[in-house]
Amino acid sequence: MSTNQPLISINIPVFKCEKYILRCLESVKSQTYTNFEIILVNDCTPDGSMAIIEKFVKENPGLTIKVDEHKENSGLSVVRNTGIKASNGKYIYFLDSDDEITENCIELLVENALKTDAQIIIAQNRWINTFENTTKDFGFPTNAPKKYYDNNLEIFSVYSNEKFPSSSWNKLIKREFIVDNKIFFVPGLFAQDELWFFHLLLKAETLAIIDDITYLYYLHGESVIFNRNKRNFENYLTILEHFTKSYNEQKNPELKKLIKKKIVLFKETVLIIQWKALKDKEYLRTNISRMQKLTRLNLIDYINPNFSLGIKKKNFAQNIPSDWATKLFIWRFER
Repeated sequence: MSTNQPLISINIPVFKCEKYILRCLESVKSQTYTNFEIILVNDCTPDGSMAIIEKFVKENPGLTIKVDEHKENSGLSVVRNTGIKASNGKYIYFLDSDDEITENCIELLVENALKTDAQIIIAQNRWINTFENTTKDFGFPTNAPKKYYDNNLEIFSVYSNEKFPSSSWNKLIKREFIVDNKIFFVPGLFAQDELWFFHLLLKAETLAIIDDITYLYYLHGESVIFNRNKRNFENYLTILEHFTKSYNEQKNPELKKLIKKKIVLFKETVLIIQWKALKDKEYLRTNISRMQKLTRLNLIDYINPNFSLGIKKKNFAQNIPSDWATKLFIWRFER
Protein backbone atom coordinates (compact mmCIF):
# COMPACT_ATOMS: atom_id res chain seq x y z
CA MET A 1 0.00 0.00 0.00
CA SER A 2 1.16 3.54 -0.69
CA THR A 3 2.03 5.93 2.13
CA ASN A 4 -0.90 8.22 1.29
CA GLN A 5 -3.09 5.78 3.18
CA PRO A 6 -4.22 6.83 6.69
CA LEU A 7 -1.66 6.88 9.47
CA ILE A 8 -2.24 4.15 12.08
CA SER A 9 -1.06 4.59 15.67
CA ILE A 10 -0.17 1.21 17.17
CA ASN A 11 -0.23 1.56 20.96
CA ILE A 12 1.86 -0.85 23.06
CA PRO A 13 2.12 -0.72 26.89
CA VAL A 14 5.50 -1.46 28.47
CA PHE A 15 5.60 -3.10 31.89
CA LYS A 16 7.38 -6.32 32.85
CA CYS A 17 7.38 -7.57 29.27
CA GLU A 18 11.06 -8.34 28.58
CA LYS A 19 10.20 -11.95 27.67
CA TYR A 20 7.77 -10.89 24.96
CA ILE A 21 8.33 -7.32 23.76
CA LEU A 22 10.76 -8.14 20.94
CA ARG A 23 8.37 -10.71 19.46
CA CYS A 24 5.61 -8.11 19.64
CA LEU A 25 7.70 -5.39 17.97
CA GLU A 26 8.95 -7.73 15.24
CA SER A 27 5.34 -8.55 14.35
CA VAL A 28 4.65 -4.82 13.91
CA LYS A 29 7.81 -4.33 11.90
CA SER A 30 6.68 -7.11 9.52
CA GLN A 31 3.39 -5.43 8.59
CA THR A 32 2.47 -5.33 4.91
CA TYR A 33 0.86 -1.94 5.63
CA THR A 34 3.65 0.54 6.28
CA ASN A 35 2.09 3.88 7.18
CA PHE A 36 2.04 3.45 10.94
CA GLU A 37 3.67 4.81 14.06
CA ILE A 38 4.49 2.81 17.17
CA ILE A 39 3.54 4.42 20.48
CA LEU A 40 5.30 2.78 23.42
CA VAL A 41 4.33 3.89 26.94
CA ASN A 42 6.79 2.88 29.66
CA ASP A 43 4.89 2.54 32.94
CA CYS A 44 8.11 2.46 35.02
CA THR A 45 8.90 -1.14 34.11
CA PRO A 46 11.44 -2.59 36.56
CA ASP A 47 12.87 -5.20 34.18
CA GLY A 48 14.98 -5.09 31.02
CA SER A 49 12.15 -4.24 28.64
CA MET A 50 13.42 -0.73 27.87
CA ALA A 51 16.93 -1.96 27.00
CA ILE A 52 15.37 -4.31 24.43
CA ILE A 53 13.23 -1.48 23.07
CA GLU A 54 16.17 0.94 22.84
CA LYS A 55 18.15 -1.64 20.86
CA PHE A 56 15.19 -2.24 18.55
CA VAL A 57 14.77 1.51 17.94
CA LYS A 58 18.47 1.88 17.01
CA GLU A 59 18.34 -1.08 14.66
CA ASN A 60 15.18 0.18 12.90
CA PRO A 61 15.69 3.86 12.04
CA GLY A 62 13.12 3.61 9.26
CA LEU A 63 10.28 3.02 11.72
CA THR A 64 8.45 5.88 13.43
CA ILE A 65 8.65 5.00 17.13
CA LYS A 66 7.68 7.24 20.04
CA VAL A 67 8.45 6.33 23.64
CA ASP A 68 6.49 8.04 26.39
CA GLU A 69 7.88 7.68 29.92
CA HIS A 70 5.65 7.74 32.99
CA LYS A 71 7.24 9.28 36.09
CA GLU A 72 5.47 6.76 38.31
CA ASN A 73 3.74 3.44 37.80
CA SER A 74 0.11 4.29 37.00
CA GLY A 75 -1.52 1.13 35.69
CA LEU A 76 -2.75 0.05 32.28
CA SER A 77 -5.74 2.42 32.17
CA VAL A 78 -3.47 5.46 32.43
CA VAL A 79 -1.02 3.90 29.97
CA ARG A 80 -3.84 3.54 27.41
CA ASN A 81 -4.87 7.17 27.95
CA THR A 82 -1.28 8.36 27.52
CA GLY A 83 -1.07 6.41 24.26
CA ILE A 84 -4.31 7.90 22.94
CA LYS A 85 -3.10 11.44 23.65
CA ALA A 86 0.33 10.76 22.09
CA SER A 87 -1.13 9.27 18.90
CA ASN A 88 -1.19 11.24 15.66
CA GLY A 89 -2.89 8.62 13.50
CA LYS A 90 -6.37 8.76 12.05
CA TYR A 91 -6.90 5.37 13.67
CA ILE A 92 -5.64 3.84 16.91
CA TYR A 93 -4.82 0.15 17.32
CA PHE A 94 -4.10 -1.34 20.77
CA LEU A 95 -1.61 -4.21 20.93
CA ASP A 96 -0.56 -5.80 24.22
CA SER A 97 3.19 -6.27 24.65
CA ASP A 98 2.97 -10.05 25.25
CA ASP A 99 0.98 -10.68 22.07
CA GLU A 100 1.64 -10.28 18.35
CA ILE A 101 -0.25 -9.54 15.14
CA THR A 102 -0.28 -11.26 11.75
CA GLU A 103 1.73 -9.56 9.02
CA ASN A 104 -1.42 -8.47 7.15
CA CYS A 105 -3.31 -7.37 10.28
CA ILE A 106 -3.25 -3.61 9.74
CA GLU A 107 -3.66 -3.93 5.96
CA LEU A 108 -6.87 -5.94 6.32
CA LEU A 109 -8.32 -3.58 8.93
CA VAL A 110 -7.47 -0.49 6.90
CA GLU A 111 -9.00 -1.99 3.75
CA ASN A 112 -12.27 -2.37 5.65
CA ALA A 113 -11.96 1.10 7.19
CA LEU A 114 -11.55 2.70 3.76
CA LYS A 115 -14.51 0.74 2.41
CA THR A 116 -16.93 1.34 5.29
CA ASP A 117 -15.63 4.49 7.05
CA ALA A 118 -16.72 2.79 10.30
CA GLN A 119 -15.72 4.26 13.64
CA ILE A 120 -14.74 0.80 14.90
CA ILE A 121 -13.46 -2.22 12.94
CA ILE A 122 -13.12 -5.55 14.78
CA ALA A 123 -11.14 -8.59 13.62
CA GLN A 124 -10.83 -12.14 14.96
CA ASN A 125 -8.12 -13.66 17.15
CA ARG A 126 -6.27 -16.88 17.90
CA TRP A 127 -5.33 -18.14 21.36
CA ILE A 128 -1.86 -19.66 21.74
CA ASN A 129 -1.66 -21.69 24.95
CA THR A 130 2.01 -21.99 25.89
CA PHE A 131 1.19 -24.37 28.78
CA GLU A 132 -0.41 -27.04 26.60
CA ASN A 133 1.29 -26.08 23.32
CA THR A 134 -2.12 -25.74 21.66
CA THR A 135 -3.93 -23.12 19.60
CA LYS A 136 -7.58 -22.14 19.46
CA ASP A 137 -9.07 -19.99 16.71
CA PHE A 138 -11.69 -17.42 17.75
CA GLY A 139 -10.76 -17.57 21.45
CA PHE A 140 -12.63 -14.31 22.11
CA PRO A 141 -15.00 -14.53 19.14
CA THR A 142 -17.00 -11.88 17.35
CA ASN A 143 -20.30 -13.64 16.66
CA ALA A 144 -22.37 -10.70 15.44
CA PRO A 145 -24.99 -11.63 12.81
CA LYS A 146 -23.96 -8.81 10.44
CA LYS A 147 -20.64 -7.45 9.17
CA TYR A 148 -21.62 -3.78 9.22
CA TYR A 149 -23.79 -1.68 11.56
CA ASP A 150 -24.83 1.95 11.22
CA ASN A 151 -27.25 2.27 14.13
CA ASN A 152 -26.28 2.84 17.75
CA LEU A 153 -29.18 0.89 19.25
CA GLU A 154 -28.49 -2.09 17.02
CA ILE A 155 -24.77 -2.00 17.89
CA PHE A 156 -25.46 -1.87 21.61
CA SER A 157 -28.10 -4.59 21.29
CA VAL A 158 -25.55 -6.95 19.72
CA TYR A 159 -23.08 -6.00 22.46
CA SER A 160 -25.64 -6.64 25.21
CA ASN A 161 -26.11 -10.11 23.73
CA GLU A 162 -22.34 -10.60 24.23
CA LYS A 163 -21.55 -10.98 20.52
CA PHE A 164 -18.56 -8.59 20.56
CA PRO A 165 -15.36 -9.26 22.56
CA SER A 166 -14.83 -6.44 25.05
CA SER A 167 -11.03 -6.33 24.72
CA SER A 168 -9.54 -3.03 23.57
CA TRP A 169 -6.96 -4.81 21.40
CA ASN A 170 -7.50 -6.08 17.84
CA LYS A 171 -9.77 -3.18 16.96
CA LEU A 172 -9.08 -0.28 14.63
CA ILE A 173 -10.78 2.81 16.08
CA LYS A 174 -10.97 6.37 14.82
CA ARG A 175 -8.91 8.55 17.14
CA GLU A 176 -11.21 11.53 16.52
CA PHE A 177 -14.21 9.46 17.68
CA ILE A 178 -12.44 8.57 20.94
CA VAL A 179 -11.18 12.08 21.68
CA ASP A 180 -14.28 14.02 20.62
CA ASN A 181 -16.47 11.86 22.87
CA LYS A 182 -13.89 11.86 25.71
CA ILE A 183 -13.95 8.07 25.89
CA PHE A 184 -10.91 7.46 28.07
CA PHE A 185 -10.03 4.60 30.41
CA VAL A 186 -10.94 4.92 34.09
CA PRO A 187 -7.71 4.89 36.15
CA GLY A 188 -7.21 2.14 38.71
CA LEU A 189 -9.23 -0.65 37.08
CA PHE A 190 -7.67 -4.00 36.20
CA ALA A 191 -10.51 -5.03 33.89
CA GLN A 192 -10.43 -1.64 32.22
CA ASP A 193 -11.25 -2.93 28.74
CA GLU A 194 -14.78 -4.03 29.69
CA LEU A 195 -15.82 -0.60 30.95
CA TRP A 196 -14.07 1.31 28.17
CA PHE A 197 -15.71 -0.78 25.45
CA PHE A 198 -19.09 -0.28 27.15
CA HIS A 199 -18.57 3.51 27.05
CA LEU A 200 -17.32 3.26 23.46
CA LEU A 201 -20.44 1.45 22.26
CA LEU A 202 -22.78 3.83 24.07
CA LYS A 203 -21.58 6.38 21.49
CA ALA A 204 -20.75 4.28 18.42
CA GLU A 205 -22.87 4.84 15.31
CA THR A 206 -20.91 2.68 12.86
CA LEU A 207 -19.08 -0.61 13.37
CA ALA A 208 -17.65 -3.18 10.97
CA ILE A 209 -16.33 -6.73 11.36
CA ILE A 210 -13.84 -8.79 9.39
CA ASP A 211 -13.58 -12.56 9.77
CA ASP A 212 -9.81 -12.74 9.38
CA ILE A 213 -7.68 -13.79 12.33
CA THR A 214 -5.24 -10.92 12.79
CA TYR A 215 -4.28 -11.10 16.49
CA LEU A 216 -2.35 -13.82 18.34
CA TYR A 217 -3.27 -13.83 22.04
CA TYR A 218 -0.77 -15.69 24.22
CA LEU A 219 -1.78 -17.57 27.37
CA HIS A 220 1.17 -17.89 29.75
CA GLY A 221 2.06 -17.78 33.44
CA GLU A 222 1.72 -14.01 33.72
CA SER A 223 -1.62 -13.83 31.89
CA VAL A 224 -4.34 -12.05 33.88
CA ILE A 225 -6.80 -14.80 33.00
CA PHE A 226 -4.78 -17.19 35.23
CA ASN A 227 -4.03 -14.74 38.04
CA ARG A 228 -7.31 -13.28 39.23
CA ASN A 229 -7.69 -12.47 42.92
CA LYS A 230 -10.07 -10.51 45.17
CA ARG A 231 -8.58 -7.24 43.96
CA ASN A 232 -9.71 -8.07 40.43
CA PHE A 233 -13.24 -8.84 41.61
CA GLU A 234 -13.48 -5.60 43.54
CA ASN A 235 -12.76 -3.97 40.19
CA TYR A 236 -15.61 -5.90 38.59
CA LEU A 237 -17.96 -4.52 41.24
CA THR A 238 -16.70 -1.03 40.45
CA ILE A 239 -17.44 -1.63 36.77
CA LEU A 240 -20.99 -2.70 37.66
CA GLU A 241 -21.36 0.54 39.61
CA HIS A 242 -20.30 2.48 36.50
CA PHE A 243 -22.82 0.50 34.43
CA THR A 244 -25.53 1.40 36.95
CA LYS A 245 -24.50 5.06 36.82
CA SER A 246 -24.80 5.03 33.01
CA TYR A 247 -28.19 3.34 33.31
CA ASN A 248 -29.46 6.01 35.70
CA GLU A 249 -28.18 8.85 33.51
CA GLN A 250 -29.42 7.44 30.19
CA LYS A 251 -32.41 9.27 28.66
CA ASN A 252 -33.13 6.88 25.79
CA PRO A 253 -35.62 4.26 27.13
CA GLU A 254 -34.58 1.63 24.58
CA LEU A 255 -30.91 2.03 25.44
CA LYS A 256 -31.77 1.86 29.15
CA LYS A 257 -33.33 -1.57 28.59
CA LEU A 258 -30.21 -2.77 26.79
CA ILE A 259 -27.94 -1.48 29.57
CA LYS A 260 -30.09 -3.27 32.16
CA LYS A 261 -29.79 -6.49 30.17
CA LYS A 262 -26.01 -6.04 29.98
CA ILE A 263 -25.85 -5.54 33.75
CA VAL A 264 -27.75 -8.77 34.48
CA LEU A 265 -25.50 -10.76 32.14
CA PHE A 266 -22.30 -9.17 33.43
CA LYS A 267 -23.29 -9.97 37.02
CA GLU A 268 -23.63 -13.61 36.00
CA THR A 269 -20.26 -13.56 34.23
CA VAL A 270 -18.51 -12.03 37.25
CA LEU A 271 -20.00 -14.60 39.63
CA ILE A 272 -18.93 -17.47 37.36
CA ILE A 273 -15.37 -16.17 37.00
CA GLN A 274 -15.14 -15.47 40.73
CA TRP A 275 -16.30 -18.94 41.74
CA LYS A 276 -13.96 -20.62 39.25
CA ALA A 277 -10.97 -18.62 40.49
CA LEU A 278 -11.53 -18.50 44.25
CA LYS A 279 -14.14 -21.11 45.35
CA ASP A 280 -14.84 -18.77 48.29
CA LYS A 281 -18.46 -19.26 49.36
CA GLU A 282 -18.57 -16.35 51.82
CA TYR A 283 -17.02 -13.90 49.36
CA LEU A 284 -19.51 -15.10 46.73
CA ARG A 285 -22.40 -14.39 49.13
CA THR A 286 -20.96 -10.95 49.92
CA ASN A 287 -20.76 -10.01 46.26
CA ILE A 288 -24.25 -11.29 45.51
CA SER A 289 -25.52 -9.03 48.33
CA ARG A 290 -23.63 -6.07 46.85
CA MET A 291 -24.91 -6.76 43.35
CA GLN A 292 -28.49 -6.79 44.62
CA LYS A 293 -28.16 -3.07 45.40
CA LEU A 294 -27.35 -2.30 41.77
CA THR A 295 -29.61 -2.13 38.69
CA ARG A 296 -31.85 -5.17 38.22
CA LEU A 297 -35.13 -6.11 36.56
CA ASN A 298 -38.32 -4.88 38.18
CA LEU A 299 -41.80 -6.43 38.16
CA ILE A 300 -42.81 -4.63 34.96
CA ASP A 301 -39.72 -6.02 33.21
CA TYR A 302 -41.00 -9.55 33.86
CA ILE A 303 -43.95 -8.96 31.54
CA ASN A 304 -41.79 -7.13 28.99
CA PRO A 305 -41.02 -9.31 25.95
CA ASN A 306 -37.77 -7.38 25.39
CA PHE A 307 -36.23 -9.43 28.20
CA SER A 308 -35.81 -13.12 27.43
CA LEU A 309 -36.82 -15.89 29.79
CA GLY A 310 -33.14 -16.61 30.35
CA ILE A 311 -32.44 -13.03 31.47
CA LYS A 312 -35.47 -13.13 33.79
CA LYS A 313 -34.31 -16.40 35.35
CA LYS A 314 -30.80 -15.07 35.91
CA ASN A 315 -32.13 -11.86 37.47
CA PHE A 316 -34.46 -13.85 39.76
CA ALA A 317 -31.64 -16.14 40.90
CA GLN A 318 -29.40 -13.14 41.59
CA ASN A 319 -31.95 -11.32 43.73
CA ILE A 320 -33.52 -13.86 46.06
CA PRO A 321 -32.11 -13.67 49.65
CA SER A 322 -28.33 -13.82 49.37
CA ASP A 323 -27.90 -17.07 51.33
CA TRP A 324 -30.33 -18.84 49.03
CA ALA A 325 -28.89 -17.16 45.96
CA THR A 326 -25.40 -18.36 46.91
CA LYS A 327 -26.52 -21.96 47.40
CA LEU A 328 -28.52 -21.89 44.17
CA PHE A 329 -25.62 -20.44 42.20
CA ILE A 330 -23.16 -23.06 43.46
CA TRP A 331 -25.68 -25.83 42.72
CA ARG A 332 -26.26 -24.49 39.20
CA PHE A 333 -22.54 -24.17 38.56
CA GLU A 334 -21.37 -27.50 40.03
CA ARG A 335 -24.16 -29.80 38.82
